[in-house]
Amino acid sequence: MNPDQHKKTQFSIFYVVAGLLLILGLQWFIGGGTSTDVPYSDFKKALSLGKVQDLSVSPTDIQGNMVSASGQLMAFHTLRVDEPDLVKQLADKGVKFTGRAQGSFLGGILSWILPLGIMFALWNFFMMRMGSGGPGVLSIGQSKAKLVADTGAKRTTFGDVAGIDEAKDELQEVVDFLKTPQRFETLGGRIPRGILLVGAPGTGKTLLARAVAGEAGVPFFSISGSEFVEMFVGVGAARVRDLFSQASAKAPCIIFIDELDALGKARGYSPMGGYDEREQTLNQLLTEMDGFDTRKGVIIMGATNRPEILDPALLRPGRFDRQVVVDRPDLVGREAILNVHAKGVKLSASVDLHLIAQRTPGFVGADLANIVNESALLAARRGKTEVTPDEFSEAIDRVVAGLEKKKRLINPREKKIVAFHESGHAVVGHSLGSADAVQKISIVPRGIAALGYTIQLPTEDRYLVTKKELEEKLATLLGGRVAEEIFFGDVSTGAQNDLFKATDIARAMVKEYGMSSRMGLSSYERPRNPFLKGDSYMPAEREYSEKIAAEIDEEVKLILEQAYAAARRIIEEKRATVEAVATRLLEKEVMDREEFLRLADA
Repeated sequence: MNPDQHKKTQFSIFYVVAGLLLILGLQWFIGGGTSTDVPYSDFKKALSLGKVQDLSVSPTDIQGNMVSASGQLMAFHTLRVDEPDLVKQLADKGVKFTGRAQGSFLGGILSWILPLGIMFALWNFFMMRMGSGGPGVLSIGQSKAKLVADTGAKRTTFGDVAGIDEAKDELQEVVDFLKTPQRFETLGGRIPRGILLVGAPGTGKTLLARAVAGEAGVPFFSISGSEFVEMFVGVGAARVRDLFSQASAKAPCIIFIDELDALGKARGYSPMGGYDEREQTLNQLLTEMDGFDTRKGVIIMGATNRPEILDPALLRPGRFDRQVVVDRPDLVGREAILNVHAKGVKLSASVDLHLIAQRTPGFVGADLANIVNESALLAARRGKTEVTPDEFSEAIDRVVAGLEKKKRLINPREKKIVAFHESGHAVVGHSLGSADAVQKISIVPRGIAALGYTIQLPTEDRYLVTKKELEEKLATLLGGRVAEEIFFGDVSTGAQNDLFKATDIARAMVKEYGMSSRMGLSSYERPRNPFLKGDSYMPAEREYSEKIAAEIDEEVKLILEQAYAAARRIIEEKRATVEAVATRLLEKEVMDREEFLRLADA
């Protein structure tokens, strides 16, 4: 038991003893204060006058009620004199009386102490349970951080982390400091107090933090930012204090706060007035980070995919003063990640992880781990003894397009429309020589609403996209709708998602990338979060006039019309190819890259 706990125990016992003494004093005061002590002679006189009633007689004393000189009934008490005729005298006067056994002081004390002792024992038992981390009001201020003593044979190390070599190199310095702090202190250096891991979900931020703890062989406290804040005021701040107190006792160690943006969001005034509970918790975190000594070996690591909303006070030097970007892996990184997750999986000799890495651009570590697991489950479901390329291909399709729905009934006309729609996408994309090559075409429904899909993947990792490539992408997206219009003389709702993506790209070309000669080099859009897919930013108030907005709309419309015209020209020229691909799809439902190239280049 530490001194603080011992002090709390003494404090509690003191008040319990004081309470018992108070109760006993009240008992004595109440019991003695409600009756009047009278001489035995006065009792005899009152008895002879018939003024005594309701007696309780014991071998040592007499208690009861008598009529006083003022005519009022009062309770009295007198010591009994050894008088053999007393019972006869009471009977003669018609006084109602009862016998009472002689009580002892010890018995009176025990009559109070024993029940209170049982109550105190139960109270102490429940307090001990609550103090040990069980649920209860008294444990609400305790930190919910999970202590992972990742120092055994199965500890996580940098060998378990692949595809993010730059981030590992950056964190190697932290490992060296935790192992040999003297080497840094000799030169007067100071390790960064806090390290912020920034990256998209699933890139391995938590795994990387655990690997640092495993490499250094130190305890690892893990907690989510949302676990600090409760509905009760002051609970979050208390949990922050408790977390740092536990970490100081276990130093050297690492505190890892996942989803830091849930706790560290930029502060502002609450709509209800004053500061809310989350801001109080953040203030306490900032105070604790300023107060602890890095020489003790307590390193704070945080992880977020939304660094732009963090409070500036968290990112200043002396707090989270080093940011490590955990980016999406490139081709080499994806292959390394696949090798790590495929260690315990029985793979066929025909499985080429390099080809799988090529088919998964933009995938993060969690996605690749899911593909390996899905492939193993599919092979087991099919009764195979090893995982083949077919299972990997199916797993990739499942992640990209959703679960296959072979039992969904589609009428022949709708199926034909879907086949020509997907054929239009593929032929336009292939004819334009787009960097995204056609990998697979299917008219088997997948996911929530997709009746068919065409998978196009880049042939290599790329980080820049030209204006020409975006225009080719727009034409490819609109190729499906053009094919419907040419071959059926009508259009369907199947192009809804294509139109949404095309409009989004065209608007970005005008508002963000400055790819419109009419609108010039101005940017009319705030930057988006580079770590998330899609529109992952809060829409801001428009900062341009209605005239500019109308011109933007006109330019977006013009870009889409030009892309539509390009797609229509290609499909009219390649009408026979589109029809051949669609006919083959109606026969087989699924077409791979090799078969498509044979038909497209015929």
